[in-house]
Parts: sequence; C-alpha cells; structure tokens
Amino acid sequence: MRLLAICAGLMTATASWADDAALLIGNERYTVLDRLIGGSTIATSQNGLEAAGFTVFPSANASGSIANAVAQDFATEASTADRLIVGLSGRFLTDDDRTWLLPVDASEPSLFLTTDALSLESIFKVMASAQGQSILILGLDTSEDQTFGPHLREGLGNLNIPQGVTVVQASPNASSGLLNALAQPGADVMQIVAGNRRFSADGFTPNQLVLVTEAASAAVVEQLDTGTDQIDLTAEKALWDGARALDTQAAYRNYIDRYPSGSFVSEAERLITEIATEPNRPARLAEESLNLSRDARRDIQRDLTLLDFNPRGIDGIFGPGTRNAVKNWQQQNGYSQTSYVTTEQINRLDAQAARRSAELEAEAERARQQQQRLDRAYWEETGARGDEPGLRAYVERYPDGIFATQASAALAEFDIAKQEAAAAEDNAAWERAVAANSVSSYETYLQAFPQGAFVPEAQASISTLTGPEDANDAADVAAESALGLNAITLRLVEARLRQLGLEPGQVDGTLDAESRRALRNFQRDRSLTISGFLNEETIVRLLADGLKSLGE
Repeated sequence: MRLLAICAGLMTATASWADDAALLIGNERYTVLDRLIGGSTIATSQNGLEAAGFTVFPSANASGSIANAVAQDFATEASTADRLIVGLSGRFLTDDDRTWLLPVDASEPSLFLTTDALSLESIFKVMASAQGQSILILGLDTSEDQTFGPHLREGLGNLNIPQGVTVVQASPNASSGLLNALAQPGADVMQIVAGNRRFSADGFTPNQLVLVTEAASAAVVEQLDTGTDQIDLTAEKALWDGARALDTQAAYRNYIDRYPSGSFVSEAERLITEIATEPNRPARLAEESLNLSRDARRDIQRDLTLLDFNPRGIDGIFGPGTRNAVKNWQQQNGYSQTSYVTTEQINRLDAQAARRSAELEAEAERARQQQQRLDRAYWEETGARGDEPGLRAYVERYPDGIFATQASAALAEFDIAKQEAAAAEDNAAWERAVAANSVSSYETYLQAFPQGAFVPEAQASISTLTGPEDANDAADVAAESALGLNAITLRLVEARLRQLGLEPGQVDGTLDAESRRALRNFQRDRSLTISGFLNEETIVRLLADGLKSLGE
C-alpha cells in the first residue's frame, strides 16, 4: 500500500508542474490482423519518463476510440509542453501519402474505413509545437508487407516530418528500450541511435539531442517531498530495462557508471564480458534484425546448394552446415567470414545462384540436344529399318530414347507374331515358363525347345533373373520416400519434365515407368546421379530450373 501511495503521489505531483508530455500507445493483440510480438511493451515504459518529469499518457491494446481519446488528452497537454515524446508501436497502414496506427479492434482495412485509426499526420501537427525537443519513436515489424486492395499496404508511407521533429524506427522491443534509455539524465538520443543497428533516425537529426538534462532531473527530485527512494529505484530500473533492450557494452557501462552499487551491476558486468567474448556479435545482431522468414532462409540454402556450397539440408534452419556454407561463400567472395548474412550478401548470393541456374540449364539443354542428335542417328541405323534386330539394338542402347515407345510397340508386335506362328506345344511351353517366371522354368523351356521361337526371350529372362541386383534401388526408393512429396508436388515435377520435352506421360502425380524414364533423362542431361528416382539433388535442380517458370 505504501508503494502504491508513493507512486500515486509521484504521478500527481509530476503532472502538476511538468513542462514535458509523452504519449505511449502500444498494440499487440489484434482482433483481425496477426499478433505483433512485443507490440504493447512500449506502453509500459512510462516509469522512467515519469521519473524524469514527463506527464505520460499510456494506452496498451486499446480500442480505436480509447486510443484516440488518450491521444486527444496528450494533444491538450502538449500545447504548453517544452519537450514531447511519442512512442507508437503496432500494425501501421499506409496509402503511401498517409500513415495510420491501427487499433487492436480494427476490422479488415480498406481505403475509406480508417476513422478509428490514429493518423501520424495528426501526431506530427501536435509535435511540431516543440521543435528541436520533439521525438517520435515507431516500433514496427518491417518484415510485414501485407496488402489490402490496390491502394493500401502494411508499413509506413512517405512521412512528411515537420521541421524540428526527430523520428526513430525500431522493432517493438527495441523501441521500448530506447524510451527507457533516453529518459535518463544527459542521455543523447543521437548517440544511442548511432550506436545501435536496430535503430534508424530521420527528420531532425542534429549531432546531439538531449531531452532530459541533469538539471531537469535534479529539479524533479527537489520538488517532490516524498518517495525519493522510490524515484531512485524507478529510475534505476528504467535505465536497466533500457540497457537490456539496447544490449550493448556502452549501455551496460552507462548503467554501471550511474549506479556503481546498483541491483544489476553483476548482471551488467557478466553481459559486458559475454558481448566482448562473442565472436561476430555485430554480424549476428545485424542478421537477426533482418527478421528472415523460414522461406527466405530456404531460398538462401537453395542458392548455396546451386553454387556448390553444401548447407546440409534445405529446411529453413541455419544450423552448423548452413553457417559453414555461408562462411565458405563469404571467403570466396571477399567478405569477412562471420557465417551471418547481410542484405547485400543475400542479394549477391541470389544473383550468383540465378546466373548459375541459367548456366546449368543452358548446359543441360546443350546436353539434351546432343543426346537427341546421337539418339536420332542411331535410330536411323537401327530401329528405323523396322526389323526386329534393329529395333532390339535401339532399345538396348536407348531404353529411354526418343523412339523407345515406338520401338517397344513394334517389338511387341513381333512377339505377338511369333506367338501366333509358333507351334501350339511350343507356345504352351513358353506360356508356362512365363507364368512361372523363374530360372528353372525358362531353362526347362530351352531344354525342351532349343530351337524354339522364344529362345532369345528365355535367355534374356534368365539373364535378368540371375543378373547382379542393383543395391542402389532400395536406397533410391528410401531417399525418394524420405522427401515426403505430395501429389501436388509430383504433378509439378511431371509438368516440368513435360515442359522440357522429356515426355513423362500423363501428369497425374503418379511416377510410372514413363515418368521414371523422363527423370533418368533429366538426371543424365544435368550430370546428376541417374536413378529415375527423386532425391534432394534432383528436387533442387527442378525447383531452380523449372518450378519458378511454372509459377509464372
């Protein structure tokens, strides 16, 4: 009870004389839109500002009407304030010329239904009254790019920032830390922003911008008769929260310098040591600030695979394999070997992969054309004559060739003719051997009919049954099964094979004999392991060479 009374007294006394005002609106749990993690934390950063003498108007996860009412109260107070701080965090909507902060009860946005949203243009009008001492902090998820019709999209538009107003963009959690940090006496906003890659500043950006001076802080304490201990604790906690959000050595040292016997000194010293000893920490933080989606990470892994930097899987998870692949790529391209990517590196990697994909496809096309020329030439010398030996010679050399279906059909007709011409006993014996389909049955047939019509077929069947088993078949089947491909993906594979002129048969999501033959030709043209089964290497090439064009 005593603590609540102290806090209430502190807020009342501060509000009665303060020349500073702050508006803090944080939205996280939206009714229709996706939740914004950490969106409401900015609205809970009021303690440090109140301890510094600001009259604070907070609103967390409020409806549009409540948020606008709080903003109106702030506007009234701001008309006589010397310093203004506004922190807004949540889902932003823009038509490029105007920008709104959407309330948590916002319905599906449309161009003419934004009356409950908070207009940044209106906020700017209020903040323009405190030029040079007016800062707007925007906490938002820059990775979101959802559109709402032809005129609206998520994000910030072209901000028409008034003269003397500073605008800082950050992630929701980082924006809360910045608020706590700049509420400290003597804190330089520009120095804090410049020392952290998670912040970007626009508008009024002088060399130095201090909103809370040492003198102002002393005046707050002097004018309050009670609760001095609580003020110190509140200020210390606010500075510590700001240091944790900034997570830099400078922020932790600033806390230790101000509170050498503070409650969090040991933790601050531990974190300083941790930062100093972590290799490539700035690179890690820079990559984390990109907020790469899992699909974006898969694209990076696919690009690395195309360039022969094996990430050991395309799963969207950056484990040791991917980090090592990135490091090797960075070394080859003259970058520091941090194993963490930047926007520039992602763009360059993607460009290299696109070029390599085009080169591989061109090589595959040349190989295919050369293979077709050889195929056609062999056909002209063998199967094109229409006799059985020529047809069999062609099928033996090119079992998946251009004319394989035609040759097999013709050979089938020869077999039928043989069967019709064979003696009834010979024919019956052959049918019995085929029905048993064993080495002994075919040997029995050969013994009984050494000059029989089906001697070549019997010998070939025995050779097949007694030939060495392909140990790779089981592994190929297992590798394809492990991919877990659904019927839609299999149809896309067949469609791409057909687009390449490889004749996979009907596009039905079933990999039959024709599909397997087409896959073997695809693998052969691209110098892949020829199995007729799908594996990760073949899928990567199909995705890189074909699925993108299929989507177009």
